[in-house]
Amino acid sequence: MQPDLHCRTLAAHTLKHFRALSPLTHCMTNDVVQTFTANTLLALGASPAMVIDPVEARPFAAIANALLINVGTLTASRADAMRAAVESAYDAKTPWTLDPVAVGALEFRRRFCLDLLSLRPAAIRGNASEILALSGMALGGRGVDTTEAALAALPAAQALARQIDCIVVVTGEIDYVTNGQRTLSIPGGDPLMTRIVGTGCALSAVVAA
Repeated sequence: MQPDLHCRTLAAHTLKHFRALSPLTHCMTNDVVQTFTANTLLALGASPAMVIDPVEARPFAAIANALLINVGTLTASRADAMRAAVESAYDAKTPWTLDPVAVGALEFRRRFCLDLLSLRPAAIRGNASEILALSGMALGGRGVDTTEAALAALPAAQALARQIDCIVVVTGEIDYVTNGQRTLSIPGGDPLMTRIVGTGCALSAVVAA
């Protein structure tokens, strides 16, 4: 499952193509990480837009190249805006990515995320506890923090990917990327990444873009 030389070459080619396209990425993300997320996308060559008002979210999702839904600071009104954006993206065939932050710990966001799955995300990115909860295999997690190693959630990620027909990314010390049939493992995580806010959220935006 380790990336080989071919994968690295493909990644370099993809990044070059990504920068040439500069995808307009509609980020409906949490309040804590908006600036960090925008700067991450800019550094990679994307064009981020943090459009969150319900009146604007629906039409903007239809013209963006990609949509990110991050439920980290979910409220009832924000859920309405996110749902409108996802419905618009679905109708426009705009790929969208779900980051189910703390989905295993809180019922409101769990029901919201499960409901959104019917609108077919192109990708889901979460830590092990979040992926286990979203797949229905376990509940838990300590807020936004995982209580499981990424490898423990790999079977759940593979099953979820097959069920939704999407890419699922489980992040941790080693990241696992799967479409349910093929899985890649990407090393490079560090314990220090858990001491700052926003690395996972920013990665979700990169996955979306």
